Amino acid sequence: MIAIPSRRIRSANTPDDDRFAVDQHAVGREQSPAECSRPAKNRSIADGAAPTAGDTVYREVARRWAAAQERTPRMGARPPSMISRILGLGEAAAPRQPTSVALPGVTELALYVAGRRQPAGDLSRALTLARRSRDGFIWLDLHQPTAETMATVGLQLDLPDLLAASAAQGGHRPGVERFGQLTVVTLRTARYVTHAELTPTSEVVDTGAVLIMVGDHFVVTARHGAGNALAALRADVEQSPSRLALGPWSIAHEICSDLTNQYLRVAAQVDLDLEHVEETTFHRERRLDVAQVYQIKREIVEFRRAVVPLVAPLRSLIEQSPADLPERLREYFMDVSGRLGRAADQITSFDELLNSVLQARLAQVTVEQNHDMRRIAAWAAIAATQTFIAGIYGMNFEHIPELSWRYGYYLALLSMATVGVVMYRLFRRSGWL
Repeated sequence: MIAIPSRRIRSANTPDDDRFAVDQHAVGREQSPAECSRPAKNRSIADGAAPTAGDTVYREVARRWAAAQERTPRMGARPPSMISRILGLGEAAAPRQPTSVALPGVTELALYVAGRRQPAGDLSRALTLARRSRDGFIWLDLHQPTAETMATVGLQLDLPDLLAASAAQGGHRPGVERFGQLTVVTLRTARYVTHAELTPTSEVVDTGAVLIMVGDHFVVTARHGAGNALAALRADVEQSPSRLALGPWSIAHEICSDLTNQYLRVAAQVDLDLEHVEETTFHRERRLDVAQVYQIKREIVEFRRAVVPLVAPLRSLIEQSPADLPERLREYFMDVSGRLGRAADQITSFDELLNSVLQARLAQVTVEQNHDMRRIAAWAAIAATQTFIAGIYGMNFEHIPELSWRYGYYLALLSMATVGVVMYRLFRRSGWL
């Protein structure tokens, strides 16, 4: 920065009052040389007057000012604006290339102010703009983020290191956790897999995971598995600015509500499969394989692990009601809790019904085995009488009744047939055959 000392110059060709003063001016100040030093009588070189000593100084000031601008074009330019940008009070810096685009796993970065979406840019700029506004927040959606992505996001959003590392992994148990002002809601997604018929290897329910991190002016969703995408939900929510105006918790409520509705839809589809299982189990001609019952029971257990563990934590969230949770959304969460409880009750009833069906099928298998054993025993008894008669007449004795008789052979065959028919009718009447 070049400073010009203040001095008074007296012109030799002008009276005493034709003089000017050059005050101290920083070269970096956005003023013209005419503002830095101006003749007292607004004298100008362009009006054809002969140059005076004041004009010479004026030219020197202009030259030095231009030279300083060329040497330090950035450091000296607009000091108040630079300070304002450092303090985050002035005009925002020029948008940089969005860093979120280069991060693997980032599917959407949205900025909402007063319930309406605004241009976001990169993550740091969007977060800065959101915090400047009282009702602004960002929504960062991630799908199967890597550890590097979560580390970068964690640094910019000031997330706990353990939470950032955990969010990059799948297999989370449903629940609600608090980390200071940060609330983490872990949900399991559920999707019904359409199948032509139920087999011992059929997949009925496919599950995933969604972590919702709600903090100061931001909400981050980290999805794992083949769970539902949030693009349709985002488009639906953006049609209602009044809901988005409630803040980041409005996104958490919409996701919880949407997943709960999916639980109910999956439960309805599974109910149809269970009805088919019941019909097949007690059908006279078609018999259900026990392996099929075990397969659908295994799918129901997976579905139950996704829904039932969330009931208690969600109810606890409503009862404790964090300070950043709006009262209006608390009522909405109560409605979600009611629907979630209904889905959990349905899944519990499915499990009990499958246990009953499995026990009935096992009992049927035991009865069928006993029936087969009785049938085998009945036929063995009939065959034993034939063998007895044949064994008697097959002995090598000389004196056997009817051995020399002409019709003895026919009498033996008739006796064997008569005994067999009588025993068959007796076993048939008793239900063994």
